[in-house]
Amino acid sequence: MTDLYTDRCVRLGQYMTEHNATVRETAAVFGISKSTVHKDVTDKLRYRMPALYREVSAVLRKNKEERHLRGGEATRRKYESKRQPSSESVDDRR
Repeated sequence: MTDLYTDRCVRLGQYMTEHNATVRETAAVFGISKSTVHKDVTDKLRYRMPALYREVSAVLRKNKEERHLRGGEATRRKYESKRQPSSESVDDRR
């Protein structure tokens, strides 16, 4: 049973490094929770494959540094999609 979980942490780590994926993206692909992905790649992978752990840590660090940019972009897209082009201008309404 333990091999199943250690193999999973290696598969998750390999996926994250190959696709430069976030924890959320990895969780969606594997159909497990974000907390499980994070626990596997930060705690379990450290002892199973230290070299892969260092690669995953670099990806996690990069994602954390870029997190505010992705959030800002998502907010911008959200409000752009809500913005309806008005057929009348402000001067026409007076």
